[in-house]
Amino acid sequence: MALYRQLIQTIVSHSEDVGHSFADEARKIHYNEAPQRPIRGHASEDECEELRDEGIEILNLPLPKDEDLN
Repeated sequence: MALYRQLIQTIVSHSEDVGHSFADEARKIHYNEAPQRPIRGHASEDECEELRDEGIEILNLPLPKDEDLN
């Protein structure tokens, strides 16, 4: 579990939280309408499937609550 916490903390500290705008922001980045950068956020299963159908690579990774990381 410690290794998982470390992985999550690294992801969180090196990515921008775009919240529920994840799918839209991922598309903007993919189509060069926004700066390339690592992002994280929320997307429905349908949105994730649509992104993959468009050739946009994403990773579904459940992030624990902040208090669970300590």
